[in-house]
Parts: sequence; C-alpha cells; structure tokens
Amino acid sequence: MWLKPEEVLLKNALKLWVQERSNQYFVLQRRRGYGEEGGGGLAGLLVGTLDAVLDSTSKVAPFRILHQTPDSQVYWSIACGSSREEITEHWDWLEHNVMKTLSVFDSNEDITSFVQGKIRGLIAEEGKGSFVKEEDPEKFREGLMKFEKCFGLPEQEKLVTYYSCSYWKGRVPCQGWLYLSTNFLSFYSFLLGAEIKLIISWDEISKLEKTSNVILTESIHVCSRGEDHYFSMFLHISETFLLMEQLANYAVRRLFDKETFENDLVLHDPLQITKRGLESRAHSEQFSAFFRLPKEETLKEVHECFLWVPFSHYNTHGKMCISENYICFASQDGSLCSVIIPLREVTGVDKADPANKGVSISTKGKTAFRFTEVRDFEQLVAKLRMKCSATSSPQHIMNTELKEKMKEQSWNILFVERGHGVSMFRTKKTRDLVVRGIPEALRGELWLLFSGAVNDMASNPGYYTELVEKSLGTCTLATDEIERDLRRSLPEHPAFQSDTGISALRRVLTAYAYRNPQIGYCQAMNILTSVLLLYAKEEEAFWLLVAVCERMLPDYFNRRIIGALVDQAVFEELIRVHLPQLTDHMTDMTFFSSVSLSWFLTLFISVLPIESAVNVVDCFFYDGIKAILQLGLAVLEYNMEKLLTCKDDAEAVTVLNRFFDSVTNKDSPLPPAVQQGSNLSDTKSDHPKVDITDLIRESNERYGDIRYEDVESMRCRNRLYVIQTLEATTKQNVLRVVSQDVKFSPSDLEELYELFKKEHFLSCYWNVNSPVLQHHDASLPYLDQYRIDCQQFRVLCHLLSPWSHCANRDSLALWTFRLMDESSDGLINFKQFACVLDTMYNGSFTDKLKLLFKLHIPPAFTEVESLSPSKGGYLSKEELIHFSQLSVSSVGDSLESDSLKSSPEKGRGKVDIQAYLKQWQEELLKKEENIKDLPRMNQSQFIQFSKTLYNLFHGDPEEELLYQAIAVVTSLLLKMEEVGRRLQSPTSPVKSPVAVAEVPAEIPRKGQEERSSEQTGGSRAQSLRGDHEWSFAFEQILASLLNEPAFVRFFEKPHDIKVKIESAKNLQLKARTRV
Repeated sequence: MWLKPEEVLLKNALKLWVQERSNQYFVLQRRRGYGEEGGGGLAGLLVGTLDAVLDSTSKVAPFRILHQTPDSQVYWSIACGSSREEITEHWDWLEHNVMKTLSVFDSNEDITSFVQGKIRGLIAEEGKGSFVKEEDPEKFREGLMKFEKCFGLPEQEKLVTYYSCSYWKGRVPCQGWLYLSTNFLSFYSFLLGAEIKLIISWDEISKLEKTSNVILTESIHVCSRGEDHYFSMFLHISETFLLMEQLANYAVRRLFDKETFENDLVLHDPLQITKRGLESRAHSEQFSAFFRLPKEETLKEVHECFLWVPFSHYNTHGKMCISENYICFASQDGSLCSVIIPLREVTGVDKADPANKGVSISTKGKTAFRFTEVRDFEQLVAKLRMKCSATSSPQHIMNTELKEKMKEQSWNILFVERGHGVSMFRTKKTRDLVVRGIPEALRGELWLLFSGAVNDMASNPGYYTELVEKSLGTCTLATDEIERDLRRSLPEHPAFQSDTGISALRRVLTAYAYRNPQIGYCQAMNILTSVLLLYAKEEEAFWLLVAVCERMLPDYFNRRIIGALVDQAVFEELIRVHLPQLTDHMTDMTFFSSVSLSWFLTLFISVLPIESAVNVVDCFFYDGIKAILQLGLAVLEYNMEKLLTCKDDAEAVTVLNRFFDSVTNKDSPLPPAVQQGSNLSDTKSDHPKVDITDLIRESNERYGDIRYEDVESMRCRNRLYVIQTLEATTKQNVLRVVSQDVKFSPSDLEELYELFKKEHFLSCYWNVNSPVLQHHDASLPYLDQYRIDCQQFRVLCHLLSPWSHCANRDSLALWTFRLMDESSDGLINFKQFACVLDTMYNGSFTDKLKLLFKLHIPPAFTEVESLSPSKGGYLSKEELIHFSQLSVSSVGDSLESDSLKSSPEKGRGKVDIQAYLKQWQEELLKKEENIKDLPRMNQSQFIQFSKTLYNLFHGDPEEELLYQAIAVVTSLLLKMEEVGRRLQSPTSPVKSPVAVAEVPAEIPRKGQEERSSEQTGGSRAQSLRGDHEWSFAFEQILASLLNEPAFVRFFEKPHDIKVKIESAKNLQLKARTRV
C-alpha cells in the first residue's frame, strides 16, 4: 500500500533491508530474512521479533519502496507491501505513470515535492471511505496493513481497532497485537522465531470477562469452544473490554437475532462500524437505559454543573445530559437527584446569572430549572434555544422586534431627509445604516436600488417573462447542472423545502443560463440566487443576478473564474500593505487565495450563517467588491495572533473556520429553524461570539480608506498577471503530456508550442470577426484549448518541415493535415502537430516511409488540382480549405461516418456522456498500429507517391542515385504484382505492366522536364484505369526500398530542428503577411 512520505535512515547498522531493484528516483527493498531459506539466520529472527513488537508498518512490511534523488542523501518511504506481487504492482505503476513525468522538472526539490503530492493524493483516494472516521487515519492504515498481512482474512473483513497486549500461553506472556474486527478477535506475536497466530470468531465466544489473580493483576478472559485465553498488559483495559463486549454482542445479534439486527440501522452496515461509533453507541445506550428514554435517543452532550433544588434550598452537583429531544440531569454527590425535561415542554431558555455561568430553563408547567457553573454556558443556551424552538424569553423577542422597527424608522427618516428611490442622496449616514443591517422589510427594495438592477428591470419590461417561456423545456449541460444543485441550495431553509421555492430558483437560474450561454451556470450561483429570492420577487432576483454576474463581479462565474482570481490577487496585495506581519509569517501567499476563494464567489454566504451573511450582502450591494475586501482584511486581523502560531495551512484553515462558526447576528429576526449561527454547531469553539455588525463596522473603520478607484486599478494590473499565470499553467500541462510521446528536447518542444500558439493568434490580429477566434475555448482540456486550421498548419509546415522544399509542398501539407484531423472538424491540436513533426525529424526509416505512405492513401489523400494552372502546385487559401474538408471514400468510410455522427462533440444538443466514455474506452484499448493493418495503395495513389519521392529528392547531393533507385524499385514492384496476379489466376489474360513500368523510368532527372514527365505519367495512369487496377502493400514497398542504400541514407539523414525553429521565429510574421 502507499504510505505517507516519511524520511528514513538508509544506513542501518543491522542491515535490515536488502535492495532488489533501483533506478534514478526509486529503490525497492526486501526485509532481511523474508523469503530466504532458514529465515535468514539470526539477523532474520531479530528482524522478525522487531516486526512483531514495534508499531510501524515500514518496519513490519517485508517489502518497501523508497524515493530518492541523485544528489540527495535523504530517502523517503512511499510504499510497502506484504507480498512481492503487491510491491511489484506499485513499482510498475511508478515506472509507467511517474518516471516519465519527473524528467521535466529542473530541481530535486520539485521532483520530491511532486512525488510526495502524488502519493498523498493516492492515499486520499484509497482512504475516502475507509479511514476518514478514525482518529489517526495514518496509524490505522498501518494497523490494517499488518492485519491483512498476518491473517489473510477476506478483504470484506472490517478492522475496527487494535491494541498492544500480552497473550498468556501457559505461564509465559507473549507480547504482540490484539486485533478486533467485525467478525473476529485475532492475536499475532513473533518472538525469536516463535510465531503465535490466534483467530477466534466472535460467535464462538462463550465467556468474556475481566479477571484478576495473583499473577495477573488485571486481564481479559475469553472462553471459546471450551478453551481459555487470557490477555493482559493493556494500556486502557476498560476501553478494550467494552469494545470487545460490543463486537461480541453485535455478532450474536447478527447471527441469532436477525430481525432485531435488521431494524438496527446504526449497525446494519459492517463497513460503517468504527471504534468511535461503538463508543458513542455505548454511551447512548447507557443514557437511554438510565433515564428510561426511547432507544432512538442519542446522547449529544454532557456538561458537569450544579442544579438548584428549590425545596431543599441547595445546589446539587451532577451531569446534564442532552439528546435530540430531552435534557436530563443526574446528581453525583449521593443525593440521587435526577430530572428529565422534554424539549417539547420547554418555553424559554435564558442566561440566568452570567457571573455564575447560569442557565435557566422554563417549562409549560411554569417550573424553572436553574443550572449553574455550566462550562460554555452561552453556547449551550443558544443550542437549547434552537432545539426547543424557543429562541429566547418573550422579553428578548420583544427586544428583537423593537430593534427591527427602530431600524425601519431610521430608514424612513433618511428617506424623508434625503429622498426615496434612485435619485436619493447617498451619504455617510446611508452607509452607517447599511453597516447596521438593512431591515428585512426593505432589504429587497434597497438591494435593487444600490445594485442598479432597478434600472435594468425598468428598461426591459416583460423581458424576464419572455425569457422564462423560451428557456422552458430546454435541455443543456447547464440545465443538468442546475437540476443537480437545486436541492443543495439552502436546504435547511423552509423556503427551499417545498416545490414553490425550488421552482422559482429553477426558473431564475435557467432563464439566466439562456440569456448568457457564455456563463450558463456555475456553482455558487445557486447559493447566491437562493439568498436573493428570500428578499426579492422572482423577476427582481433575476435582475439582481444579472447585476452581480455581469457588472459587479465580472468574469467570476465562468469555468476559469478569472474575475475571482484577479480579486484574490488584489486581496493578496492589500494584505501585504495592511497586514505585513502576516505576510512575513506565511511563506506562501497562495494560501490566502485558496482559503478566500469561497469568500469572493459566494459573498461569504458559504462560510457565514445565513442571518449574518445577509448583512455582508447588504454592504456588497452598496460598496461593491470593496466591502468584501475590507471584511476579508478584518477577518484576518481579528485572527492574527492565532494565525501567526499556525504551523501549516490546515491549522490556519481550522482557525478561520472556527471563527466563522462563532459569528452571530444578535439582532436577526429570522426564526430559529432558519438561523445557522454558532449555536447550531456541536463542536466546542474557543472563539468568543463575534457580532457581524461589529465586525463589519470595524472593517469600515480600519480599511474604509481603500478607494474604489484604487481597487479598479489593482484589478487591471493583476488581471494580466492572472491570465499569464493561467496560460503558463496551460503550457506546462500541454508540454508535460506531449513530451511523453515525442523525442524533442523540452526546450525545442516549448519553442514549437510558442510558434503554434503564435500562429493561432496571428490569424486574429487583423480580423476581429475571424473564425479562428472560435477555435480557442478555455473551458476545454488543456490540449484542445489552442487548435489551428489547415491554412495555419500550411504556414507552420512550410516554416518547420524538413520536406518543405518539395515542389508539391502545399499538397503535402494538405494531406498531412487531413491525416491528423481524425475528428474531421477541420482543426488539430498541438499534440497532433508535434507528433507528426517528431516523425519527420526523429522517426526511423520505417516511420518516415509509413508516414509518406499514409499521406497517399485515404483518408489523407485526395486528388488536388489548382484552379489556376499558372500557379503550379500552389493552392490558394480557399482551395486549401475546400480540399481539407472533402471526404474521401475508403473501406471503413461508412463506419467512420457513423462514428462521427454519434460523436459526443457534434451538434448543439445535450452532451452525450455515454458516448464520451465509449470513445475514451476505445482510445484506451487501441493497439499500436501494425504495418500489416495498412490498406493497399492503388495505381493512381502509387504514381502520386512516386512523384512525391522525386520532388523530395530534388536538390539532394545524391539526386542521381536516388532517381535511378526509384526507377528500379518501381519497375520491380510492378513486376512482382504481375507475377502475383498470374499465380492467382493463371488462365485469365493480364495486361503487361510495361506501360506502367515505363512511367517512372522515363521521368527525366532535371528541372523543367519533370512537369512534362508527370503529365505523361498521369495520362498513362488514366489510360490504365479501365483495365486491371494494380495495388501495393506497405510491406512490399518497404522491402523494395530497403534494398537501395541511397534511399536509406536519405531518410536516416539527421535534421536539426533548432535551425528551423530560429528561422521560423524570424519568418513567421513575414509568412503571415505574404499569405
């Protein structure tokens, strides 16, 4: 299995490991003594003893893999295995998936970082369902690996936990490990060659008890099939015994009380059983039994406190136990006092005496229970208010309603003084009122006003209704994503627990996706729209969404979220200016980007409780992105001390999450079922409560001097940086993928990529409406983000191809493009471009000849004749595009056309995911092309093939020899074909191939006569088409050409791509100007 990378000491005095395999970056080792005759002698016995006693998989597994770098003395353990097959599988995976990639890194640190990240990612994928519920997932992985190695039980057997202990065999204790799984109690020990392996089924145990005697002070006695077993020396024997008891009862119920067991949803799935779950279940069962409560009750919290007993006039010490529906108290001072308070009877929960941490609970019977010295009493009061739907006493409700009325009155006074509506005066007092929170009754109206959406709506009457009708029933990728996310949008809010709210949300999102297909739908839009619908009508929410997506947060809601990345870069810049001590502490500023992305995308709605988040949205609609930036700075400053003590990013994220959980809105009039403040969290927080109004006010006071103009300036500056960073990432990923399939050096490949991308952009510079603009889609995979058409490829081919001197180079470029355009969409990507160039420059004689052969057969080959004879072999742009889109019938043409019709990329309808998966599977199963699978070349194609060879040889120092060689080879091939036909049908008359054989023989060897010869050859070939067609297999042509040394020397002659690249960089713009 894969291990969390850890440093290891390779030079071990005991020589515990034997090296079996190694390469530049990895070492495979075998544990000494494992797999050796006699156990490896004394060293093997010592190693085995250590493996049984020590708790470390890296010391237990018989095989392991270490990561190393050439110039480093540090080794990292990354994998281990219990068998040679398992470790070999890991080794092969590293060689096939990691080794090729490592060559692209420049430094050892980058290599090590990449390997560690890859291994951690594999561990995370493996452990998604199995280890997340364990307290120490890494340690549990080690125990699980040893458990599987030692006992060989089926994979379905779920290990619950394991303990170090001693097993008594007679009077001798054997130190080892006790494993508790869903069906078995297992023990393993290995000391100085003596191995003890014990497996006991839970359903076979007849007695399970804790005992003690003179020798064993405390032990666990297990009796199975009349045989006694004793285990001792546990660190926590009571905890171990409780879990053993639970697992034994679980097995008995499963096998012997099946009906009861099936009704127990908690333990019905064995894979969900964990140590923590069993402990929690045991406490809940004890709680329910003691207080005579329904079995469904689950113990949630326990608080030590004092309860005032009015009739005795004293405080009794005990524990307050809280479940879903009950508050219970049991004394621990001998008074035997217990109380059961159903939450349905509770009418009010208040803080009774803050000095003594008091909690007062009032019931319908007008009885009040007063608890004191309650730890975290404020959080407890908030939680209990939520549970019993009694947010506070009637006095508090009156206060909240009064505050809301006072807010409304303040706004009404402002409207009288400064106007009401679009033309109102907006002053500092307006901002102050916004900071305090807009009243619920006015929120929708003022959001429309401050965002400017009111103007859009007034300018487009009836637009939304028309849009809803048009978008109704449409089925696109956006609508599929919308349907998937509808139920995830504020699911706890009553407004979105009914079809009415869900339908309104669906209509708004679908209408906007129809209005703006460039954005369509993006995650986070559903959360934002849900909040808008809470305070605005459906049409108003639509126009608010338009204002946010298209004006206030430009480029946020698309696949590359460039706008959000730009604002995060602005945020980082502001942090450097206003919080320098934090930037000095954080070595990597990208942490702030990763943690704050959701802040910007959802306007803090996803991290703050809804009753607090709406206050942030108030400020956003008034001040724009400036409000979000200010609040982000205030959050970081508030947590400055804790962030400065964090050792890693994960710890810092935890600090910020706990802070957000502690943010409340004491003035919120929302009902308790809707509020999501820290009172809803079961986890204790060391953060004191922070009121959102105070936090926003502080952010305005400290960072209110940030001007909107400065923010826009920083946005423009950072947009360039963000886009270039994204482009650099795209390039790195493309080069990493392509480098595995070509032999070009990394520097040459990078230069080719830049030329390829440059050619794409050159087509866009002088023509705003160029169709080439449509070829770039940043939402596509990296390889397909930049693609070029046939015209652009011709320019690059003339600049870079070693065969560009050929007289029919336009035709050659056309056929090459058609060969690469497998999808028949008139576009090719960089990988296809680089691979064909790699064949021309670095391919073997066979590879280059095979490429030329394939260029002269369908689907690449098509008859080419220029419309203007005076231009010779030159093709205009229109002719080139025309010929590149022609379809040429071939043997598998019907199959190809069917596959193209069913291609998931064709058409504008719904994307067929199944078709994508099928296409991907076919590509994975595609075998390496065999030369025997190539179709035969017919007579006219062979003549054109011969012409191309003559054109390639023109100007070569061995031109004379090459012309003679091709004449000999052509004659030989035709004679071989004639003999073959006669052998197949000796009675049928066959026309002599002399006429055809004379075609290449009569072709002159010098300049101007070549064209007349080609015409002669073409006419003779035309005259032969009515007779028997001749065809040649690739093997025949290859075998014939291999007999001519001049041919072999020509195609194996090395060409320097660097010279071509330098020339292309200088001539690319000129070539574009000529075109």
